[in-house]
Amino acid sequence: MMKWLLMALALAIPTVAAAQSRGDWVLSQWRGSRQYFPGVVQSRHGDTLVIRFDDGSVYDVHVGQVRPYDWRVGSRVECLWTDGSWYGAVITAMARDGLTIAIRYDDNVEQQTQTGRCRSL
Repeated sequence: MMKWLLMALALAIPTVAAAQSRGDWVLSQWRGSRQYFPGVVQSRHGDTLVIRFDDGSVYDVHVGQVRPYDWRVGSRVECLWTDGSWYGAVITAMARDGLTIAIRYDDNVEQQTQTGRCRSL
């Protein structure tokens, strides 16, 4: 019985992104921030991943700062508005290109934007 309980707990605990190979799309923290930004793994060297973020920047991160890309319609995100501030929103649609999303801000303003202008907690 205890063995089954331990296995269930292990499966319930979030782990480092299983997808950590070149070309995998992930969410990664940027320079130690608590928010996660979308990007693609460019390479892996031990426990260090080189991520090309969707906004075009490139940064080396520890595997512990990366989780699987899980955005989909209905996901909560924060997106950058034209005033330079981040505001809460929900993804309402995703284009086939994987980079273009439609969002509805918490004040009900709708916008089409790029994943590189959004982040999640």
